[in-house]
Amino acid sequence: MWTGLQYRILRRIAPQDPPYLSGAAYEGKSKIEVLLGEQVLRELRGKVVVDFGCGDGYEAIELAKKGARQVIGIDNRERALERARVNARHAGVEDACVFCANGSHSADAVISLDGFEHFEDPGAVLQIMYRLLKPGGTVYASFGPTWYHPLGGHLFSVFPWAHLMFSEPALIRWRSDLRSDGATRFSEVEGGLNGMTIARFGRLLEGSLFVVDSFETRPIRKLRLVHNRLTREFTTSTVRCTLKKLATCQA
Repeated sequence: MWTGLQYRILRRIAPQDPPYLSGAAYEGKSKIEVLLGEQVLRELRGKVVVDFGCGDGYEAIELAKKGARQVIGIDNRERALERARVNARHAGVEDACVFCANGSHSADAVISLDGFEHFEDPGAVLQIMYRLLKPGGTVYASFGPTWYHPLGGHLFSVFPWAHLMFSEPALIRWRSDLRSDGATRFSEVEGGLNGMTIARFGRLLEGSLFVVDSFETRPIRKLRLVHNRLTREFTTSTVRCTLKKLATCQA
């Protein structure tokens, strides 16, 4: 009964997809530079780079154009990989880009943009990234919004924090009217949502083999004055970090 009432409220509030998280914030900009910093493209020139969760390949293409020696785009969605190959060919960098569902490559660096809130098993992903890196290699990662962000529910963010106020069954039922993919849980929607919080990500890093070189929680612009370690779960826009594989480690 409660789920049905919540569903009816959602239907009344949002009969269509809410217009959030469209990616328009990166229009005309380099997503790599916005999320990882302007220096990253310079640091990756001449290197073998894995783009983990490459999607349609746009960041892999940018890396190749900006001087990366080779870029390996990894994604578990074959349709995305097919689009990435076409995009790389049209951009004239197909010889510098490889797109695959998994890899045994030996890379100098791994980038991951907007992935860790979606990976089904983020701890296992950290292990894979570690294996892909040469000793001394670096992971450059940025992701968000995290789960307690006002729009941390992504598609389910009918309004700020709606994904925390409404039950998962009600939200899934509402979504099934808009998308007919048969998803029954947050983790089953396209891309998946794993409820990633800043605290959980910190625990995953502590349990990994990586050395954390830097870790930054970047505040939501309008909430920056109240952003601190106590409030960051609710006031962080994106998490950004660099992780190192020690040079003395076995590849």
